[in-house]
Amino acid sequence: MQLPIVEELAGELAGQATIAKINVDEQPELASQFGVMSIPTLILFKDGQPIDKLVGLQSKDALKTKIQNNL
Repeated sequence: MQLPIVEELAGELAGQATIAKINVDEQPELASQFGVMSIPTLILFKDGQPIDKLVGLQSKDALKTKIQNNL
């Protein structure tokens, strides 16, 4: 599951990155706005704009590297 990895990274990257979770069943308009077609989908934002979209399960190391490279 992706959620435990994301929650762990939220703690590790506190103060460097903001990590948020959206329930697409409760927020279908938001999912549609960002083109979320499957879960898990992770969207990285910088300065309020989406800069990358990761679809499918991501390893902790890969996700952490991707986030840190975009800080």
